[in-house]
Amino acid sequence: MSTEMAVIFDVDGVLIDSYRPHFESWRMLAAEHGITMTEQQFQSTFGRTSRDIIAHFWGDRIDPAQIPDMDERKEALYRQIIQGNFPAMAGAAELIDALHAAGFRLAVGSSGPPQNVDLTLMLLGRDGRIHARITGADVQRGKPDPQVFLIAADRLGIAPAACAVIEDAPAGIAAARAAGMAAIALTGTADAAGLAEADLVVHSLHDLTPQRIADLIRQRAARPPQR
Repeated sequence: MSTEMAVIFDVDGVLIDSYRPHFESWRMLAAEHGITMTEQQFQSTFGRTSRDIIAHFWGDRIDPAQIPDMDERKEALYRQIIQGNFPAMAGAAELIDALHAAGFRLAVGSSGPPQNVDLTLMLLGRDGRIHARITGADVQRGKPDPQVFLIAADRLGIAPAACAVIEDAPAGIAAARAAGMAAIALTGTADAAGLAEADLVVHSLHDLTPQRIADLIRQRAARPPQR
């Protein structure tokens, strides 16, 4: 298969089932500061940056200058958790291997910290097969802005129309579509109805093959531009 195609993976919810480790790391950080964070409170923070979450829950109890250090502590706790028990998404390693063997260029596009992305790829055992990694340190605008995916395509040297994105969140699907890429949604974080804007919705990474992704990219590129 041609190397003229690329797949860009989101990380959280696509390569790693990170829901529980993120919740546990927030719960641990809160406990260190004498606060209890419930799972309902955690769920209410989806889509917000860590620093916004800290400012929201700690408010006047801390000096704003403390927020960056608390943010770093939270992410360190998260990495400690996944190092002890890495929850790989089913089929992630196998799909990366199959795409690599088929000649696809591969990237990750995440809003997470570089250390989290690097550790995830290392623990997955596939960091050597990812040709470009774009993290929160590389972008000024988060999803649904397409910046993260456009940077990935540029670093891979592949036209956006020849790329597919695998995402688990509506904002990520919107970003992929805005970038002019084929958008593949993986259910879990959101249900199929919430991901209906995707070109393809799957319930497992095992449902994807290099041929299926290549066909989707060609079909998407052949459509007239949306007005």
